[in-house]
Amino acid sequence: MEPARIPDSFPAPSHRGNQERALADIRDAFAAGNDVVLVRAPTGSGKSLLARSIMGAARTVDEADPAQPTGAYYTTPQVSQLDDVEADDLLEDFRVIRGKNNYDCILPGEHDTPVDQAPCVRKKGFDCTVRHRCPYFSDRAIASNQPIAAMTLAYFMQTAGSDVFRMRDVVVVDEAHGLAEWAEMYATVELSPRRVPIWDDVDVPDVTAATGDEVEGAVRFAEQLLERCEVEKDRLLAKPELTPEEAARRDRLQELISELAYFAEDYRDPNSPTTWVVDQPEGAGGAVSIKPLDPAKYLKHTVWDRGSKFALLSATILNKEAFCRGVGLDPENVALVEVGHTFPVENRPLYDATQGKMTYEHRDETLPKIADLVVRLMAKHADEKGLIHCHSYAIQEQLADRLADLGVAGRVRVHDRENRDAQLEAWKASDEPELFLSVKMEEALNLEGDLCRWQVLCKAPYLNTKDSRVERRLAEGQWAWYYRAALRTVIQACGRVVRSPEDYGATYLADDSLLELFDRASTDIPGWFQDQVDRLAEPTLRGADPSAALAGVDASPNARSSGRAGRSGSRGSAGSTTSSSSSSSGSSSTGSATSPGSDSPANKTEAEAEKRENHPLSDVWGDG
Repeated sequence: MEPARIPDSFPAPSHRGNQERALADIRDAFAAGNDVVLVRAPTGSGKSLLARSIMGAARTVDEADPAQPTGAYYTTPQVSQLDDVEADDLLEDFRVIRGKNNYDCILPGEHDTPVDQAPCVRKKGFDCTVRHRCPYFSDRAIASNQPIAAMTLAYFMQTAGSDVFRMRDVVVVDEAHGLAEWAEMYATVELSPRRVPIWDDVDVPDVTAATGDEVEGAVRFAEQLLERCEVEKDRLLAKPELTPEEAARRDRLQELISELAYFAEDYRDPNSPTTWVVDQPEGAGGAVSIKPLDPAKYLKHTVWDRGSKFALLSATILNKEAFCRGVGLDPENVALVEVGHTFPVENRPLYDATQGKMTYEHRDETLPKIADLVVRLMAKHADEKGLIHCHSYAIQEQLADRLADLGVAGRVRVHDRENRDAQLEAWKASDEPELFLSVKMEEALNLEGDLCRWQVLCKAPYLNTKDSRVERRLAEGQWAWYYRAALRTVIQACGRVVRSPEDYGATYLADDSLLELFDRASTDIPGWFQDQVDRLAEPTLRGADPSAALAGVDASPNARSSGRAGRSGSRGSAGSTTSSSSSSSGSSSTGSATSPGSDSPANKTEAEAEKRENHPLSDVWGDG
């Protein structure tokens, strides 16, 4: 790597915000001898452009000795982020490669067949006459031979040890804040009817019964299952031709064999740093989930052995030391570059609209109040799109029902697990001021400008304490980690609606536990976000008036479609409606998002502070 090339590799005609200073700091961090540089850059910093600059410093083929790695990898856990860089004209030298199932076969009669089920993987000895034109193998060949190869983190990890995607000089991981959690997820072994093709042929034991140790029991079951999977895989490989379903079965068996072998080998290795935990809530015959607590070993093979120099970019790497420990890096050998925020704080206001606690035991009391709050906010933002971060499908369903009872379903859109992407795109494309009730959309969502002007955080996004990994860590007293994870999600969510210095959008906090989270994680809050917290204001709102909430839409029965929320629960596309230009019901209130920051800051009294429960368990146990 030649750090001096970093500033000159910037792909845009000019810099904006703090980009020029950031590039100089990144250059100096690598020049000082650091192999890993963390770049903490808030929304709007142009992280993809910074990434391209860093990769421009990678050793070239002309500069390298035969044994030296060259070129760069760009990887991100977010598919949408990869889509964005692929569509960016400034990043045209990124050569994107995706998994086989994203490409269709081009052979006659196979145009609707994904490449991972094409004749080349179904028929023994098949000689594909058009392999050189196959979209997957073509993209793979181009990406493997170009200076910059871009892929999702999942594909990057899956290609560890590949002869095609070998070690490179520079690796950039974008949206790297969740690297440890992604590694834990990828290394988790899920043994269930959906994930194990031979499940019905296996006698699934209670993994704790034989030894009293669920992990020892799980590894014994895994080793037995591994043998059975090998037998079934070999049976399929012996067939001259497979159906698409059999090809998928064979591939899943191979994946499962690798997962089981890795778990068994790691568990039997006395020097492995990994701690494994096991869940089998239904006992004998039930699904088994085997999860790693410390993914450092897994990351070494799949990430750290893939490059010489690394740049990890994110807005929410909140604590350098904790992050490094979580991903297996020595903080002493890692540099942190801080990029300042350039969005005016008054354009990204936080509002204290708390209605009570949203923990399981308090939810029935608080949720009706939040529904009432949402109707009032709909009136305030009568002609502006809004987003509700519901945290879970259970909350989404209850809130949608409450809003239907209050008569405002005509402006509300929901989604389920199957149609989330389609409903998101339909909502973004709509000209109406629709309110979208979302689940798990706190990250990788660009809602610039009028796509969304206001949002509500329904619940503090604490991790599920019933998850064995979370339970184990809390039993060990890792509360700082727990609060940091929730804070990270909150900050990510707040960044969805303000995407440039000229953009603006309001975020309303509906759960009391969010205010407590800011107190408990105060030492990890970035300065630019602390500025928002310090300006917390209570919004000025009128009483709940459904007619005012619907003032900006045509809410007649003929204008509503199956995309609207209601007790029927049907969730299709929104129909075509005519948007009203009237917004008088909302625009006259002070503190509107159209005039950011106009509310005066809320001064929390000692009496209000005393109402908060201070015990760490008070707002986490039983979260769903």
